[in-house]
Amino acid sequence: MGRIPEHIIEQIRETARVEEVIGEFVELKRAGSNLKGFSPFNSERTPSFMVSPAKQIWKDFSSGKGGDVVKFLMEHEGMSYPEALRWLAKKYHIDIPETGQRDEEAEALARKRDSLYAVLDFAKNWFIEQLYDTDEGRSVGLSYFRERGFLEKTLKDFDIGYAPEGFDTFYRAARAKGFKDDILEDAGLIIRKNNRIIDRFYGRVIFPIHRLSGNVVAFAGRILDTSKHKAKYINSPETEVYNKSKILYGIHKAKAAISREKNAYLVEGYTDVLSFYQAGLENTVASAGTALTADQVKLIKRFTPNITLVYDGDPAGLKAAIRGVDIILENDMNVKVVVLPEGDDPDSFAKKVSTEELIAYLETHSKDFIRFAAEVMLKDATDPIQTYEMVRHVIESIAKIPNEIKRELFVREVAALSGIDERKLFAELSRQLQKIIYAKERHWRSQVPQPRMQVVEDQPRPLTDRLQVLERDIIKLLILYGDQKALFPYYFTKDDINGEWLLDKEYREVYVWEKIYQELTEDEIQLSHPVFKRLYDAIMNEYLHTGSVDWEQLRTKLSEEETEVLADIFFEKDKYRLSDWEKKRMKNIDPTENLSVLVTDIIYHLRLEWLQRLIDEQAEKLQKGEEDSEESLEEIMQYNKLKKFLARIVNRVV
Repeated sequence: MGRIPEHIIEQIRETARVEEVIGEFVELKRAGSNLKGFSPFNSERTPSFMVSPAKQIWKDFSSGKGGDVVKFLMEHEGMSYPEALRWLAKKYHIDIPETGQRDEEAEALARKRDSLYAVLDFAKNWFIEQLYDTDEGRSVGLSYFRERGFLEKTLKDFDIGYAPEGFDTFYRAARAKGFKDDILEDAGLIIRKNNRIIDRFYGRVIFPIHRLSGNVVAFAGRILDTSKHKAKYINSPETEVYNKSKILYGIHKAKAAISREKNAYLVEGYTDVLSFYQAGLENTVASAGTALTADQVKLIKRFTPNITLVYDGDPAGLKAAIRGVDIILENDMNVKVVVLPEGDDPDSFAKKVSTEELIAYLETHSKDFIRFAAEVMLKDATDPIQTYEMVRHVIESIAKIPNEIKRELFVREVAALSGIDERKLFAELSRQLQKIIYAKERHWRSQVPQPRMQVVEDQPRPLTDRLQVLERDIIKLLILYGDQKALFPYYFTKDDINGEWLLDKEYREVYVWEKIYQELTEDEIQLSHPVFKRLYDAIMNEYLHTGSVDWEQLRTKLSEEETEVLADIFFEKDKYRLSDWEKKRMKNIDPTENLSVLVTDIIYHLRLEWLQRLIDEQAEKLQKGEEDSEESLEEIMQYNKLKKFLARIVNRVV
């Protein structure tokens, strides 16, 4: 099937109704202007799946998934993006022509990407042909893999190939097929050197690098004759279709197994992946060619929250494991570490033992982050100062975890393993969390222009409206803590006896941004300050559609006025204080230690203030005779009842 034209995609998105599509899979009930239902992804006691017909988005708070109608079909039905679009087109009777007019720039980019994929696919097949169908390929390349114990099935599953010794053999073959020099160079397949064109990978075995979809986007070449004093591996440069920090080697083969096994094995090299795969551990990927990145971790997170790092037992391998742990923890994933016997790497170890022995070793030697850190770090500490430094490094890693409860559990485990007083470790954790906040602030300072210098008379007056000060606190929470998790109370009524609501609650572990979004959406609260409202909508739109905020990219979408408000927040003297009305009440609350209390208190004070505005507005209309007196009095009574209910909650928070 051809590409769906952009104007048809736009028509599909404009026509499809998120509530109608999701309603075919989930029973939805009205909740104000939104719809609610039980999560289709997890079992739960109370419904946390929300659909907004007005915004045409959905959010499942039990699993963290969310997005638009296309994303729902991809998540729930396992469809690809084009499949979801075609499903919607069929449902809403929209014809899809296979060609369409696009603007010149988009058309040129699409043509270039198509050309890159075409030449990369040609190169992949040509390298495979050289490995199996030429004397040089069989005697040099194939014999190398056979000597290392790799089966042909494994090699074929990963499209392994061979580039012959001739410095321009591939180039001549590609030119004969009609590929031009510029596209061959853009794809990273040839190099211009001393007025000559040479093949980038000649004289090497070839490991194609695939996208999640299975398309080849790059290559890695390993030299076999080490006497030539050349780099052992060379990789494709980054291109329009290849960003090495966002791709994992083997992910196209591993994704189904990762989802099935609920775990991903992460190794370092190409042959490590091949050996584990051949041994039956298909849920194995590698960050080959680059240190582990946040984007690579997020790619795994699409299929499982669990990663097991498998590293060599030498000092370099241990250091690599420690670096990898921090990146994984920052993304709120569960990480275990397996250290192989000294002298072995995943490739050699998988060849040395049977599949059963390999699986048994990985299961019995996998350690959670804390126990791994304790064994690696604390065993080398020979005096109190060394011990302190080692423990501090562990606490630094724990501070990177967004989940407040996990942080607390890990700190307690460190205390038990090290014998250090818990209180001292929690104090160190608080310091490390403050460091992270300051680092965020410094990053923003580098991105957000400082407020222009103005004379005192021109300075805007500070906010004196209690509601807008609380709205500003909401924006501040989203910026500083939006991506952190905590255990939040969710309050509800059990019965209505003698006109009084009985208060009950349950706890859910969610991100700060999710808690804020849920509570404000429940009451249909719109921020009253226009700039705060636009900032809130922009930030929430990013979280709802991607689950995270690229602050640098978001900044480019903001107006000058919105950017200046952000600058004011970051450059004010006390960035972490609450509104003046709450200072006495909350003065002992450290956001790095009790984030749940801080966020909950601000949210419910905002809800109370919003409710009071509704009561005042209704009373004013009643006084002016603009509303039916009986209905208005009933509404005011209900508002006051809810206000009393919220006030009881606020008094319980701290």
